[in-house]
Amino acid sequence: MKRLMTSVAALAILASGASAQTAGTPSTLDTLSSMKTTGVTEFTVVEQTGDFADGIKKNLERIKMPPGFKIGLYAIVPDARHMAVGPQGIVTFVGTRKSEVWSVTDRNKDRVADEVKNFAPSLTKAIPNGPCFSPDGFLYIAEQNRVLVYPAAEFFYESPDVVAVNVIPQGELIPPEEESYNHTARVCKIGPDGKLYISLGQPFNVRPPEKADLYDQVGIGGMIRVNTDGSGREVVARGIRNSVGHDFHPTTGELWFTDNQVDGMGDDIPPGEINRMSATGLNFGHPWYGGGSIRTNEYAGQEVPVEVTMPVVETVAHAADLGMMFYSGKMFPEKYQNAIFSAQHGSWNATTPVGARVMVSYVAEDGTATSEPFAEGWIDENGEYLGRPVDVAQLRDGSLLVSDDLAGAIYRIWYEGQ
Repeated sequence: MKRLMTSVAALAILASGASAQTAGTPSTLDTLSSMKTTGVTEFTVVEQTGDFADGIKKNLERIKMPPGFKIGLYAIVPDARHMAVGPQGIVTFVGTRKSEVWSVTDRNKDRVADEVKNFAPSLTKAIPNGPCFSPDGFLYIAEQNRVLVYPAAEFFYESPDVVAVNVIPQGELIPPEEESYNHTARVCKIGPDGKLYISLGQPFNVRPPEKADLYDQVGIGGMIRVNTDGSGREVVARGIRNSVGHDFHPTTGELWFTDNQVDGMGDDIPPGEINRMSATGLNFGHPWYGGGSIRTNEYAGQEVPVEVTMPVVETVAHAADLGMMFYSGKMFPEKYQNAIFSAQHGSWNATTPVGARVMVSYVAEDGTATSEPFAEGWIDENGEYLGRPVDVAQLRDGSLLVSDDLAGAIYRIWYEGQ
């Protein structure tokens, strides 16, 4: 706690200096950075019971998992996307592709949320998809074109005014002219080196040649890392079409990530990917490869000018692999220790719907991996989606949370034994 409060004080000093230099009327962010009130007092509170919740619970009866596992409704969370569980286990923050971040609290610790309300409602947000925590309790949220840090958010989220400070100011994550409605959901994670890693999806189905130099320089279609104050920006990976999930291996410290692959090449190709970044500076093949070893139509006749790192796991085409995490809890059987749990969102245009499930991938000592379904059943006998999993996160008791932006819900999976 001493380390946390010292860091908060340092950020407050920096923020007050930045605010003092701002000309004209202070913005809401300036006001919050200076620890001043905005006058906003209202929250949006989400009802957790009723017919809607009962309908979701009914659908969960269809979900198939290995013996001994159970699934239940944890919370109703509109448009639920990526999740960050607070280090103290007090609250889980849930991003969206719209304008809200939700705080989800289980006050009585019965492993069902008691309260869901919007986080920092006094501050306008734009596609705040990607929350992530530092080990000492700083909440970072990667939006479409900025990154903010909320010191001690887990303790002060009860107020509509929460201290918020720029890490990467609005318009500086990517050039404003490159903002798009497509592939604009960011995710972030603090690495073993203490730096903040952020994925930057490129907005095209296949990146056009005229964007190559700019995107390689900025890190669009790749991965960047910065110090936690936003300084020292580096592009650490390129050739990534649209990654919306990454995590660091608990033992090796290597970054692994999912990647969504090219559309319009057919129902069965190209495959989705789970990749391993064993060093910085690697290129993972886009736009020359559409997924795995499948060449894109647009670049099929060209020599590949870079050395390409191929995926460790090729997944079902168009299943849309999104959030992923390494399991480190003690609840699940030993076989799941350090395994990757990942969410398949499901195809938006396949002739036969695919995905809409949670996968598990087992990583061998040599770095290879094998993948199989873990929880599935969100596609019914009519080919309709009953849910579309987005992200996975681990509670302190070792159970698994799964977000679903179609149903607007978070599920909890736990193990009771056989």
